[in-house]
Amino acid sequence: MEGVRPPIPRQSAVDHRPDHVEIEGRLTDELTSVIAAARRRALRDGDRQIDTAHLLHALLESDPDVRAVFDGPQVARLLGYLVQRSIGYGLRWQIGVEDAGVVPGAPGTAGWSPVAARAMSQAYDRALARGERVAHGVDLLAVLVAATGSRAVEVLGTVGVDIGAVARRVVRSGEAL
Repeated sequence: MEGVRPPIPRQSAVDHRPDHVEIEGRLTDELTSVIAAARRRALRDGDRQIDTAHLLHALLESDPDVRAVFDGPQVARLLGYLVQRSIGYGLRWQIGVEDAGVVPGAPGTAGWSPVAARAMSQAYDRALARGERVAHGVDLLAVLVAATGSRAVEVLGTVGVDIGAVARRVVRSGEAL
């Protein structure tokens, strides 16, 4: 059938270091459900890959610790914008791959934008650096706000969120985990 895209594979975000650490098994149950929601959102939106905006959207909808990093009105504006994106506003994103800052020729992960796959890996690395064995939603948010040029950062900027202020609040909230 023409116009029907194949489903996004149920493959995990993989760390692209030589040991290929499986990431989804090293997340909290809540963050695992965020990934499932992002996957469903990508399918519903007709996107070829889970991107950082899908991850941001799922985090905002389901993680109270992530929502607490933003001002109340910011959460409402972000969710409103992301819903618009999912009902057609993001059509321009469907034609390309989110690849901000990715090294050309680097291996990819099926069903994930290169930036989103790298963000999942870095969220786990952030948790490890803090001495934890699993990544939390705030770990992923910290990586997303630092991913200059990503779709998540584009969404935050479009809505008028001060990314520097959010990054500082994420650091403080991560210390409290």
